[in-house]
Amino acid sequence: MSHSIPLIMVHGLFGPLHFFEPARLLPGIEVFTPDLLGYAQQDAPQHVSLAMQADFIADLLRSMDGRPCHLLGHSVGGAIAFLAAARVPELVQSIVCVEGNFTLEDAFMCRRIASLDGAEWEQELLKIQNSPAIWLAKNEIDVTPERLKNAEKILHNQSATILQSMAHAVVSETSAASYLSIVRKVLDDGTSLHLLSGSKSTKDWHVPLWVRKLAATDVIVPESGHMMMLENPSMFCHLLSEILY
Repeated sequence: MSHSIPLIMVHGLFGPLHFFEPARLLPGIEVFTPDLLGYAQQDAPQHVSLAMQADFIADLLRSMDGRPCHLLGHSVGGAIAFLAAARVPELVQSIVCVEGNFTLEDAFMCRRIASLDGAEWEQELLKIQNSPAIWLAKNEIDVTPERLKNAEKILHNQSATILQSMAHAVVSETSAASYLSIVRKVLDDGTSLHLLSGSKSTKDWHVPLWVRKLAATDVIVPESGHMMMLENPSMFCHLLSEILY
């Protein structure tokens, strides 16, 4: 069965989202998993902002022959999804916010990275990259050969520089009152919202009450945390398909 509405998946602070091959798990659906500006070891702009990333996604939406798309954003990607939708509302049929950032309370990792000296953060990232099993364990994810392989892909997809630049952008731009005003306008203008969270992490997701009230669905992925597509990609895609198609 073929579905006419494409799905664009926007990764979070650490990319990518093509590591778990979502197109294979979502047969018949046209899936796009772009690397954001500066990711996949691309040359990073001297300064990157969420607004720049939103422009990048909006340009991708414009390239889809005028077809409205489903736009998914994971973590920081959730904020980028809302900002992109505000730019081209006619091209976004729905937003799937996968534990996306709404307030600074959701940006604890970005706040920490932004506060570090550049060299200090570079050394810390190198330690994380060299110890993917420890990184998985700290995220309460059981280590398997497949998860270890995918963790390597996630951890090595971007430089310390782009991560710290993005962390500064998240802290600066999502702390502004104008950010939630943009979220409200996108939803008030009729874009459908689907909330998706992991059973182990949903309690730590700070979704404003008015956002929950406006959401069309609020789905929890069982036995999963913030990195649900790493822990249980099949279940994640099954629920995603049920929500959207």
